[in-house]
Amino acid sequence: MKKFYEAKEKNLNMLKQYIPVVARVHGGAHPEFYDVAKVFGNVLDKLDDTSIEILNLSEEFKSIREITNNYSVPDDVCESYEAVYVMIDELDKAYHS
Repeated sequence: MKKFYEAKEKNLNMLKQYIPVVARVHGGAHPEFYDVAKVFGNVLDKLDDTSIEILNLSEEFKSIREITNNYSVPDDVCESYEAVYVMIDELDKAYHS
């Protein structure tokens, strides 16, 4: 879990900033991003819930991988969209390592 918490520290604040902007800019053409934002919101809720003794994010990351086709970035999006997928993928891999 150490790798996950390091990746969380590195990426979480940026993801909180980027996700709403990317959803606003690209959500119309890529409505699946709204699903990514919603599921990632569940991840954030679990991370903020101090009553959770054992953090289990397996289903959330599995769902995001399915929605994004394993973090495949569409051809017609900006670097911020790609950055969101890269950062979530990094969290996913760190969580599962």
